[in-house]
Amino acid sequence: MGKVFSRPEKMGIYRRRVIFEIEALGLNSIGLTAIISVFIGAAITLQMSISLESPFIPQYLIGYATRETMTLEFSSTVVALILAGKVGSNIASEIGTMRITEQIDALEIMGVNSASYLILPKIIATVFFFPFLTLLTIMIGIIGGYTIAWTTGIMSPDDYIEGLLYDFVLWEVIYSLIKIAVFAFIITSISAFYGYYAKGSSLEVGRASTRAVVVSSITILIFNLILTQLLLT
Repeated sequence: MGKVFSRPEKMGIYRRRVIFEIEALGLNSIGLTAIISVFIGAAITLQMSISLESPFIPQYLIGYATRETMTLEFSSTVVALILAGKVGSNIASEIGTMRITEQIDALEIMGVNSASYLILPKIIATVFFFPFLTLLTIMIGIIGGYTIAWTTGIMSPDDYIEGLLYDFVLWEVIYSLIKIAVFAFIITSISAFYGYYAKGSSLEVGRASTRAVVVSSITILIFNLILTQLLLT
């Protein structure tokens, strides 16, 4: 981390790399997260409507439960676990391949701080862009819940919207954004670490990628508990 966060020599090059990494690691992840979000939102609404099917339970609580689930856990923790598999493995395999093929050694010979040049733009890009993915997943998941309520008739869309607005707390959204920013740093730094120190043959790249995903996922779950305790209690 000391090498990664050392002062960049040429800011223009780093800016271009940050923009490139935002597209590679952020924009290219929108499709996957959007598809998963819409179906998760629909599934939550459907399951809640079945579980809470009682004349004594107000239907608007279904919309409320969907909003809370999407905001507090899915949009940050579950999305981070998904991105750990997609983005984390991509980072570890990319940097690991560069290590195995001695491209990193070539950068060092030319006097380039390889750790900063390769890893810092990825960290900046993910920490900056992943919160936008979180907001997108919240909105798409809620839309998915509304769509299933409207198309199947399991509940009144008006009740669903009432539940979305019921007891809304802006801090819960901010809490999710803080979590995903921390998770973005965890995913990128751990994956880059395993890729940067990959050794041996090309088979080691696959092993490094697998270890990066596993360790990132476990670390995300641990920090999820820590951040929840710190931010919501």
